[in-house]
Amino acid sequence: MPLSALALVLLAALLHATWNIAAKRAGGDQRFTLLTSLLTSVLWLPAGLWFGWHEVPRWGWPEWGIVSLSAAVHLLYFNTLLKGYRVADLTVVYPLARGSGPLLTAGAAVVLLGESLSALGLAGVLAVCGGIFLIAGGPSLWRHTADPAQRARTRAGVRWGLLTGALIAAYSVIDGYAIKVLAIGPVLFDYACNVLRLPLQLPTMLKNRPALRQAWQTQWKHALVVATLGPLAYILVLYALQLAPLSHVAPAREISMLVAAVLGGRLLGESDRGLRLLGALCMAGGVMALAWG
Repeated sequence: MPLSALALVLLAALLHATWNIAAKRAGGDQRFTLLTSLLTSVLWLPAGLWFGWHEVPRWGWPEWGIVSLSAAVHLLYFNTLLKGYRVADLTVVYPLARGSGPLLTAGAAVVLLGESLSALGLAGVLAVCGGIFLIAGGPSLWRHTADPAQRARTRAGVRWGLLTGALIAAYSVIDGYAIKVLAIGPVLFDYACNVLRLPLQLPTMLKNRPALRQAWQTQWKHALVVATLGPLAYILVLYALQLAPLSHVAPAREISMLVAAVLGGRLLGESDRGLRLLGALCMAGGVMALAWG
C-alpha cells in the first residue's frame, strides 16, 4: 500500500473511532440517524454542489443504481450499529463490527468462490477469532459467578456487532465497485448516498414530530459531531481506494479498533479494558494478515 493511502486510512481510523464514541454517548435510535443525515446534507452541501455540478448530469442507471443501493445498506448499517450501542458496550460492539467484516469477506471467498487461504491468511482468521473471543469476555463467558446482566449485555453486543460487520462487508464491496469501476468521485458519492437516505427516513420519522424535536434538543451536539467527522472519515477511505486495492484498504481501517478500545474504556468507563484491548490487537493483526495472505 502506498504511504499516501496508508496516511489517509490512519487519519480516517482516528476520525471514525471518534464519531463512534459520540454516537455511543448520544444513545440515539432512528431519530438520531435522521438528524445526522439532515445535518450532513446541510454541512456538506457546498462540497456536493462543487463536485456534482458537472458530474451528476452525466450519470446513467449504473451510477444511480449503485448510489441508491449503497444508501440503503449504509442506512441499515448505521441503525444496526446504534441498536448495538444501546444494548451493549462500545468496546464490544465496535471491535466486533470493524473486525468481522474482513473475516466474513474471506470466509465467503473460500466457501462461495472456491478461493484458498495461505498459511498467513489462515493465521489471520485464527487471530480474528481469538480477538472476538477476548473482546466478548474471554473465559468469563463461562463463569457462572459472573453478573448475569453484564453477561447478557456482552452477548447482545456480540450479536449486534457481528451483524454490523456483515453490513460493513456489504457496503465495502458496493462502494469499492462505485469508486474503482464506475469512477465516481469520493466526495460526490458519499454526499449523494446521504441525500438518498433522507427519503427512506422522513416519512416514518415525521409521524412523531414531538419525539423528533426532543431528540434534536438532547442529541444535536452528538449528531453534529457524527455529521462532520463521519463523512470526512469515509471520504478519506474512498480516496485511499483510488490509490490502493480494497483488500488492503479495508483491513488497514481496523486500526480504529485500537483507538475505540482505548478511548471507549477511558471515556465511557467500560470494564475489562485490558482484555478488550488485547482482543482488539489480535483482531487488528489478524485482518492485516488476511490482507497480505
